Amino acid sequence: MYDELYHGEKKRKVLIVDDESINRELLGNMLMDKYDVIYAANGKEAFSCIESSKDKVSLILLDLMMPVMDGYEFIKLYKEDKKVSQIPIIVMTSDADSEAEIIKAGAVDFIKKPYSMPEVILARCERIIDLFEKKRLIDSTKIDELTGLYSKEYFFEYIKQMRESGFVDEVDMDVISIDVENFHLINEVYGHSKGDIVLKRIAEILEKQVENRIGIAARSDADTFYMYVDSIEDYQTLLDDMMKEISSISDFPASIRLRMGVNKTIDDNESPQKIFEHARMACNLVRGDYIHQIGYYDRALHDKQIYNEKLVADIDASIRNKDFVVYYQPKYSIQHGDPILTSAEALVRWNHPTLGMISPGDFIPLFENNGLIQKLDKYVWGCAASQIKKWKDKYNVAIPISVNVSRIDIYDPELENTLIDIVNAYDLKPHELQLEITESAYSDDATRLVEVVNSLRKKDFEIEMDDFGTGYSSLNMLTTIPIDALKMDMSFVRNMHKDNTSLKLVELIIDISRFLDVPVIAEGVEEQSQLDTLRELGCDIIQGYYFSKPVPAEEFEKFFVG
Repeated sequence: MYDELYHGEKKRKVLIVDDESINRELLGNMLMDKYDVIYAANGKEAFSCIESSKDKVSLILLDLMMPVMDGYEFIKLYKEDKKVSQIPIIVMTSDADSEAEIIKAGAVDFIKKPYSMPEVILARCERIIDLFEKKRLIDSTKIDELTGLYSKEYFFEYIKQMRESGFVDEVDMDVISIDVENFHLINEVYGHSKGDIVLKRIAEILEKQVENRIGIAARSDADTFYMYVDSIEDYQTLLDDMMKEISSISDFPASIRLRMGVNKTIDDNESPQKIFEHARMACNLVRGDYIHQIGYYDRALHDKQIYNEKLVADIDASIRNKDFVVYYQPKYSIQHGDPILTSAEALVRWNHPTLGMISPGDFIPLFENNGLIQKLDKYVWGCAASQIKKWKDKYNVAIPISVNVSRIDIYDPELENTLIDIVNAYDLKPHELQLEITESAYSDDATRLVEVVNSLRKKDFEIEMDDFGTGYSSLNMLTTIPIDALKMDMSFVRNMHKDNTSLKLVELIIDISRFLDVPVIAEGVEEQSQLDTLRELGCDIIQGYYFSKPVPAEEFEKFFVG
């Protein structure tokens, strides 16, 4: 289609604007074999030529110093005329110091005077005409329906064309990712129509930004936008201006907060998808950060990405080689005299063959984000079940072990069968492998979670609601999900002697557990004073460094032997 539209026999039209006739003639002679060349002696004549031309002008070659209307005034008016502003401008100048200013003003390239090397000038004209015609073709068919910006796929394709053509070789380009903080709440609270208004306004602002610069903008997905533009000095001002414009939406009660990721360290060998992935990583650095709104991709973040990629690449081999080691932390009942060991929680550690011991804080969130946590969960379930069996056989004692069930596991149609197969393989009763599900899973898909929990409990698995009290849906969740224990978030325990609010929340969670007639578990207990307070308030079970940090199975045995 591109060839049919733009590579026919008809010559493209090039407008040369220069008050010196000798310059017009010299440049025209270089181009006339390839193009249909027309001339203007100043900016005013140039507008008349464009208006009266039967065929669309494909390129403007513009001198700056002219009478009547000079090149600077022409560019200023050019940007205000939607029809004319679609034509690329190459500025002809002998002033090397003005090159950056020229590009910033709205020109796409410049040719130095005096003219030399006709083949170079011709190549520049060909390249820019070709690039802008491709851009127009994409504009006409490959845009995001809601916002009018490029769709992500064709945005990447256009960047590829820009880079391959050499169009941005002499310009520092930045890669920008922009997100709306908690956009899903805008849709949920105010409706999708209001959310669409926000997205359209952002698109308008971004279009305005790229109109006056080298670059393009796109909507990636949902509330994520991308820009590929010549380097911007002050991103904070840009972001502040954007939020100010968005906040001017009439009758919109919500405060809109944007976050931005900037990638200035672009590797020409990396794909457009990759360089924008870096910008999005930088944007995610400030997710939920109400002090900082802009994240920058740098060497440290690059190194972190390489590190994460190695972890992802090594997970399968480490599972096969049992480099993941399951530790166990005891849980004690505290309501009947001396604390009594009741159960344990399985916590995984990674003894990597080349990186050494890796903190769970490094690999758990990573695997949760990319879905690999499902593989690791199944591995831990199997290890925990095997350990229960070993202790049964060795000491004739059944110590239930709780294991984590991640959000992604909830969506696995084989979850129940997998768990049943594991307990059957080790001749266990389902309630001996206790399942911890985080409260936040409820907000993801409440209906699915209710179905899964009900089905698992029918098979005699026990469900602990982990990190209770930290989410938006705590009380609503308890009316719909049958559980066997509440596990309050450790932040309440750590802070209950520091502020009265945390103490009141601990009391409230314990009261809720009494109302539901289920035990409450407090984790993160480190001090005698915390244990005493929890016992006095009626907490059933505690877990934390007061008794023991997570330890290997062999070391754990000291808690129940004898």
